[in-house]
Amino acid sequence: MSWIQQLYDTYERCAGHEPVGELPLMPIGHTKQQAHIEVCIDSAGCFKSAQVLSPRIDTIVPATEKSAGRTSGEAAHPLADKIQYCAGDYLDFGGKKPSYFDGYVQQLRRWCHSPFAHPKAQAVLSYVERGTLVADLLSAKVLHAQDGILLIAWPGNTDTPEIFRQLVAKPGNGVKVQDQGDALVRWRVVISGGPQDHTWEDASLFQAWIDFDASNKQRRGLCLVSGEDTWVAEQHPSKLRHGGDKAKLISSNDAHGYTFRGRFETSDQACSVGFETSQKAHNALRWLLAGKRTTHNDTQAIIAWETSGQDIPDPWSSSDQLLANDPYDQQQNAGSLFAQRLKKAIAGYRSNLGDAVQIVVMALDAATPGRMAIAYYRELSGSDFLARIEHWHTDCAWPMNYGKEHRFTGAPAPKDIAEAAYGHDLINKDKSKKLLKSTVERLLPCIVDGLQIPRDLMHCALNRACQPQSMLRWEWNKVLGIACALYKGSHPQENYLMSLETERATRDYLYGRLLAVAEHMENRALHFAGETRDTNAAKLLSRFANHPYNTWLQLEIALSPYKSRLRTQSPGTLVKLEKLSQDIMNAFIGDDFRNDKKLSGEFLLAYHCQTRELWQHTGASASTVDSASQPVEVAAID
Repeated sequence: MSWIQQLYDTYERCAGHEPVGELPLMPIGHTKQQAHIEVCIDSAGCFKSAQVLSPRIDTIVPATEKSAGRTSGEAAHPLADKIQYCAGDYLDFGGKKPSYFDGYVQQLRRWCHSPFAHPKAQAVLSYVERGTLVADLLSAKVLHAQDGILLIAWPGNTDTPEIFRQLVAKPGNGVKVQDQGDALVRWRVVISGGPQDHTWEDASLFQAWIDFDASNKQRRGLCLVSGEDTWVAEQHPSKLRHGGDKAKLISSNDAHGYTFRGRFETSDQACSVGFETSQKAHNALRWLLAGKRTTHNDTQAIIAWETSGQDIPDPWSSSDQLLANDPYDQQQNAGSLFAQRLKKAIAGYRSNLGDAVQIVVMALDAATPGRMAIAYYRELSGSDFLARIEHWHTDCAWPMNYGKEHRFTGAPAPKDIAEAAYGHDLINKDKSKKLLKSTVERLLPCIVDGLQIPRDLMHCALNRACQPQSMLRWEWNKVLGIACALYKGSHPQENYLMSLETERATRDYLYGRLLAVAEHMENRALHFAGETRDTNAAKLLSRFANHPYNTWLQLEIALSPYKSRLRTQSPGTLVKLEKLSQDIMNAFIGDDFRNDKKLSGEFLLAYHCQTRELWQHTGASASTVDSASQPVEVAAID
């Protein structure tokens, strides 16, 4: 139950001290609902006006334990609710849904006749008891009827009224239904001299309901989180990720004991959590999920926070996003400059957080509409968390090119890694985002726990980096950078630099450099001839990756006419490139040059670095460096 304790502590420490620009934490005994209609009444409960809320607005409403977690059946909110609950004349106008007005008004009466009554709640009770809500909304042209029957779909021969634009269409009898009975009403009560008309913002109304709700608690027991004897929660809240979310993290038994069948006799024996503890923990989770600390992938939500609400680095952002507030000159040395900027950023977080703070990272997902699971959970000290973030961004740092206006040095974001490994089209065509979600979940331990990058994920990215014909040029540049970052991060013991390493004499690195030189030589010759086509090096790249020695011999023969052209057009360029090629070949140790086995991913690192180095020496712009050549197809690389 550690996660509940951390969320409860977050609520206790942050309530009333929310960071500037963030929504306040909800009070206990309340939930958020998407309101469609706002009705204004006076203190005597007389109708004044009504309007459709466009767009639908999340509104804080009082709720019982049952109504806060309702997914189906009758469970009335005490004040703001759907038309089918708070309209006494709903069935008089042909409402298609069951009317739950009796339960709604009886609950509201109990509150208004108790010592915890509130003037605004009493005004709402006076109004709804008249049973004219639907009639008043029809008169105000907020709801719409035909022959005295509420419409469940707009005919479409005129402009669609606003209420039908806000209601979610649901399937029914082979057609899409927008039942106006689903519209949720919130109340504005105008009281002379009152400081606040809005019931959804009135703290005194909130407290009145909290006190009344607490007076009705009947079951005490041991809270497994706090260890105290207290009022026990009978049901736990839903609507954690958004107003329509029905999935629960804690779900008690059904009438037949389904969730604890064969193990316990009662639900209390399975799980017992205090009402206040559950309410505060779930409200803190809602607050965190709605803030900037969370990333969403369809049903998946991943969140990281510090329990006092202090700002922390985003574990699943790219280095570009992490260092967004630190502008720099891209013409400086990428490796050393990036290291300085990263250390500066981490030092800033470290000075604000200290070592004693607690950082929590949690991933949530819903396998079904009604059940949510914690797919990943970690608690770390501030120093450990920052050290692992720095480790990830340092090990996986590489020059990235995401497009003409988006270049940076650093580590890619998990979402970008998933797209690089499996393809933008495959990731985005999957409506449930299963592949994206599973990939992000697999990368979380690499970032937060410091585990090694999955080898299959790295190989997928390397293989796609060797298939540029299957994607647009900008996408290939992006995939190539990410593949290099993953290979570098998977081999930290090699201490790869982000710039060309002329002293590195491994076979794969040297072959990567050779290919870049051959490609550059042909590109220069094509440039002088005004031709724009794939080079022979690009065409033979697939074969080169699998059989570098034999393919190199073929490349040397194919380069002969281009060398002749350079000898005429730019002899100095030819001399420099031939000397560089010969120097690289001389760096091979023993029979490494004649070794024809398949190349590893190190080959791509050298190819990328040598290509950038050659074009930078020609005075080319950054865009030319990354797009001057585009290899064709390459076989899988180990």
